[in-house]
Amino acid sequence: MVTGWRYRAVSVLGVVVLTVGAVTVANHRLSQSLFTTYVPLFNRLDVTVLSGESLYWALALSVLAVAGSLVPLYKPHPRRILDTVFLAQKRVLIGGLALATLGYFEWSYRLPRATLVMAVGLLAITIPAWFVWIRRPTGDPGRTLVVGDDREQIERIAPEVGTPLLGYLCPSIADVDRGPVEPAADGGTTAGDDVGETAATRDEGVLHRLGGLSRLRDVLVKYDVDTVVLAFRRADRAEFFGALEACHEHGVDAKVHREYADNVLVSADDVGELVDVDLEPWDPIDHLFKRVFDVTFAAVGLVALAPLVLAIAVAIKLDSPGPVLYGQERTAGFGGTFRVYKFRTMVPEDESAVPTDDEENDRITRVGHTLRRTHLDEIPQLWSILAGRMSVVGPRAAWVDEEQLLECDAPTWRKRWFVKPGLTGLAQINDAKSTDPDAKLRYDLEYIRRQSLWFDLQIVIRQLWLVLEDVYRVLRG
Repeated sequence: MVTGWRYRAVSVLGVVVLTVGAVTVANHRLSQSLFTTYVPLFNRLDVTVLSGESLYWALALSVLAVAGSLVPLYKPHPRRILDTVFLAQKRVLIGGLALATLGYFEWSYRLPRATLVMAVGLLAITIPAWFVWIRRPTGDPGRTLVVGDDREQIERIAPEVGTPLLGYLCPSIADVDRGPVEPAADGGTTAGDDVGETAATRDEGVLHRLGGLSRLRDVLVKYDVDTVVLAFRRADRAEFFGALEACHEHGVDAKVHREYADNVLVSADDVGELVDVDLEPWDPIDHLFKRVFDVTFAAVGLVALAPLVLAIAVAIKLDSPGPVLYGQERTAGFGGTFRVYKFRTMVPEDESAVPTDDEENDRITRVGHTLRRTHLDEIPQLWSILAGRMSVVGPRAAWVDEEQLLECDAPTWRKRWFVKPGLTGLAQINDAKSTDPDAKLRYDLEYIRRQSLWFDLQIVIRQLWLVLEDVYRVLRG
C-alpha cells in the first residue's frame, strides 16, 4: 500500500482528478439532458452547460471545496474499510454543501443545481473507492508490532513473525533486568525504509522497546502498522481488550500465538503458530446490515411505543417519589463504559452490587414489578441502540461494580467484552441471570461463536414472543 508522503501526494492528486472528472461529466449536455428528464425533482430544470471562463471557475471552486473538505483523509491513518468509506462520503457531502452555499447567495460562478447534484453523487462513489484502493495491499510484507506484558512470550513470538518487526511495546517494569529482545534472522528485524532506523531505535539484529502500552495508538498511526502480535499473560484482562480495541479502531490486524489463543477469540480455520484474532467476527456487509437492523428496530420501537412511554412515566411518578428514569454505568465492548437508562422500578437508595432475584428485593415498587415482569422497563435502552452504544442482540451489559463480583465466580467473564452489549441475547432468552454467572457466561460465549444476522433475528423473534407471553400473564392477573 502507499504510505508516507507518497500517500499524501497520491491522495490529493486523485481527489483533484476525480473532482475535475465528475464536474466535467456532470456538465456534459448528454448527462444534463438525461438527468433533467428522468430524475424526479430535477425534471423541471433546464439543461445548463457551462463553458469558457464560467467552466474554469466552476472547476477551480469545486476542486477547492472538495479537496479542502477531505483534508483529514490525506494523512496516512489505519482505518477499517467501512470507516474510510463513510468518512470520505461525509466529507464529500460537506464539500457539496460548501458549493451549494455559493448557489444560495447567487454568486456569479455558482454550479447549476443539476451539475452540483450529479457531481456530488459521482464523487460520493468514486472518492471513497479511491481511498480504499490506494490503501490496498501491494505485496509489501507490512509492518508488525509486538504488544504485551509477558516478556518470555515476546521473546518466543519474535522469531516466528515472518514480516518486518518495528519493535515491541510493553510495561517498562518488564525491561528492568532484561536486555532487548533478539529475534532470529528469519523473523525480520528491519523497520523498513519508510519508517527509518532511528524511529525504531534499533541496533543491528536487536528488537528494541518502543514504549509502554499507553503509546499503542500513537505508534499504530505514526509507523502505519499493519499487524499487531499480542503477547499478554492473560487474554481476558483489560490490557488485552484495550489493545484489541485500538487495533479494531485503526483497522490493524491482530494475531496471537496459538499456544496462548482462545477458541472464542481466534479463527477456527487458521493454521500456523500465529493465528488471527477475530476483531470483527462479522463480514463487513453483515456488520452493516446488523447496524441497519439496530437503527431500524430502535427507531420503529421508539416511535411505536411513544404513547406507552408517556403512560409508564405518569404511572411511575404516581406510584413513588423519584425520577422517571434510572441511569447506571455499564460495561461496553472492549471494556469501555457507557451510561444506560431504564425506567425506574425501585425506591431510590444506595444499591448493592450483589446480584439478587426480584422476589428477594423489597425495594421494587408496585409499578416496578409490572415493568420488570413485562420487560417494559428496558424501553429507554432503545435510545442507546440508536446512538450506537448497544446492539439489539449481544451479551447483556453488566453494571461496572457488579463486574468485579461476577469475575470472582466466572474468571473468564471478560471474554464477553469481545462484542457490543445487547438489549437481548442468548442468555436472556434462556433465562440465565447474573445470579448464575457461569450459565450466563456459557450462553454469551456460545453467541459470540455463532453470531450472525440470521441468528440475531431468531433471538429477537424468540424474545418478542417471551415478552408477549409475559404481558399476557400480567393482563390475566
